[in-house]
Amino acid sequence: MADEKLGNRLGVILTKLNNGERFTLEELALEFGSSTKTIYRDLTEKLIYFPIKKEGKYYSIEEYALGKLNLEDIKNFATISGIKSLYPTLTNQFLTEILENKINKAFLVKNSGFEMIENKKDDFEKLSRAIINHHVVEFLYKDKEKIVEPYKLINSNGVWYLCANDSGKLKTYSFTKIENLKTKEDKFNLNSELLKEIEKDEINWVSNDAKEVHLKIDNSAKEYFLRKKVLSNMQIVKENDEYFIVSTKISFDDEIINLVKYWIPYIEIISPNDLAEKLNNILNNYIKRTQPVPS
Repeated sequence: MADEKLGNRLGVILTKLNNGERFTLEELALEFGSSTKTIYRDLTEKLIYFPIKKEGKYYSIEEYALGKLNLEDIKNFATISGIKSLYPTLTNQFLTEILENKINKAFLVKNSGFEMIENKKDDFEKLSRAIINHHVVEFLYKDKEKIVEPYKLINSNGVWYLCANDSGKLKTYSFTKIENLKTKEDKFNLNSELLKEIEKDEINWVSNDAKEVHLKIDNSAKEYFLRKKVLSNMQIVKENDEYFIVSTKISFDDEIINLVKYWIPYIEIISPNDLAEKLNNILNNYIKRTQPVPS
């Protein structure tokens, strides 16, 4: 996929920069089989938040940022930069903080996504700083006040979640539904057991009011779905030579709607009907908006 190819290229470039290498546009273009224009866009647009300097024809990273990232950091940042729609517009100051504090402390990106959250940029930055600096946060969620210890912002199937310690239990909250976010002065110590749950991907994404969804998926996408574990709690309930049907449980409609939009025409919602109708309305409205106006 194009996003994966871009992410891999950015990862290599970041590794070179992090190791103190200097290079020209022509050298990278030859290495990746790309044009110099593509490499220039990588350095000036995709990696705009990195302190990259140019001396003559050569590009390198500023000394204060040299060697700051490990391989996992580079992988995560390449993912972020390669799939720009995952993130709101980030400020240089914020990215510098992330660079200096290890990006994988705050973020985890699982599969491709496209939830647009530019209108909550300030909350995204505020929450990320709280995670990095171990500050307790307070917010309203579904009209209930929550005071939690924030552990990580996770993008799963296109939806951003806050993963937090709530009274000794690891819970997830849909980021876009968080309101009146405040950072408290109180600090907390990380719970090693909860960290292990996150690292092992043992997070319970399903709330008590979860709904069951059935999806029909074309076999041409089967290998990717199974290999990438696109749906963490997916169970195959039927399969034949043309397609397979899976059952999964979700807490928020956007989890499946975003996924299906990304995989059209290889996937469709079989049930529940209200979710299928919701997606159809979204697609029909999009078609209406994009149809050319008769002259």
